[in-house]
Amino acid sequence: MAIGVGGSNKAAELAKLKDMTVGVAPIAEAEFAARVAKAQRRMREENIAAIYVNAGTSLYYFTGTRWWPSERMVGALIPASGPVTYIAPSFEISTINDYMCLKGEVRGWQEHENPYELFAEMLVEAGVAGKVGLDEACPFFLTDGLRKAAPDIDFIDGREVIAHCRMRKSDSELAILQRAKDMTLEVHKAAAAMLHEGITTTEVTAFIHDAHKRVGAPGGSFFCIVLFGEATAYPHGVKEPQTLKDGDMVLIDTGCDLLGYKSDITRTYVFGEASEKQRTVWNHEKAAQLRAFEAAQPGARCGDVDIAARSLLESFGYGPGYNVPGLPHRTGHGIGLDIHEWPYLVSSDDTKLAPGMCFSNEPMLCLYGEFGVRLEDHFYVTENGPKWFTEPSHSIDDPFGLNA
Repeated sequence: MAIGVGGSNKAAELAKLKDMTVGVAPIAEAEFAARVAKAQRRMREENIAAIYVNAGTSLYYFTGTRWWPSERMVGALIPASGPVTYIAPSFEISTINDYMCLKGEVRGWQEHENPYELFAEMLVEAGVAGKVGLDEACPFFLTDGLRKAAPDIDFIDGREVIAHCRMRKSDSELAILQRAKDMTLEVHKAAAAMLHEGITTTEVTAFIHDAHKRVGAPGGSFFCIVLFGEATAYPHGVKEPQTLKDGDMVLIDTGCDLLGYKSDITRTYVFGEASEKQRTVWNHEKAAQLRAFEAAQPGARCGDVDIAARSLLESFGYGPGYNVPGLPHRTGHGIGLDIHEWPYLVSSDDTKLAPGMCFSNEPMLCLYGEFGVRLEDHFYVTENGPKWFTEPSHSIDDPFGLNA
């Protein structure tokens, strides 16, 4: 049996877990203001008159206002110069003001009124003309409504401003992300230790949810994928739950939310003794993850990180390309307030790596009909190169490095 896998029980492992959130500071109001100022500088550089950020993570990123999207328009107009103005249903204004961190006027619309026409009026009042960048998370009905209400405005993809700001994390963001990932890694260790033959994936998922609460994530698991045996070959799982058997590959991919920022870590190991093939594939996966990490140097293309991992796997006989047995998806994704965000470690992404960018590193190996191996850790780019948030899995015999 691998070190740290099995041998304990649910109650004992939950009892070991403690709140890990002490000392973690939320994003301060001054940082939200600095983010708006950065966005405004970028708008002036790109000749964009304003951006609109819709309810969701981008609204929170720039204003500290936590509000989730629905069929009712809620968001903020950020002009290239001047104050931020909010738009919301009139009956929500008091609540919006309560949730708001970066203060600003809230323009309200009654239920029978057209919010897009109100937004067009707000553009005129703010002296906005020309290009207005829209949050890429805006639903079609909102984008369509705005274009009809303000036909003289050139509505464009706001990613040039929004992603530009959000891709590079501040020290405050990195600190929150670090703690979230530390929390999830401890949950992984606990989950591995309490495994026993006959336990189901459903039971493990419930345990991980409770364990995330114990380490300080109020909502428990943000997501959780638990797979045993052949099911590990399919990146996001299969429909039916599985029951653990001796010799099964175990794949657990989970994360939590801490102050809005996400963790996302995958561990794969064998319950029982690893076969020679399981051991070989596991080691190939670990080598590909390291190759991707080494390629993630400041100034390199995001796409070249994917190419580096995929090329190594092809030299081992996998692929080519996305063919299976092999790596059927990109090597990694950005992470922050969204669990998947820009930029991406995929061969077509020409974004240059820069300090503050954060990524998953998960060049999974899938052997359909047999098993799969995904080792996923996250790193961030520094001026001197990539740095792990969490140290990668040590070995198939000691996945958590407990005896290293």
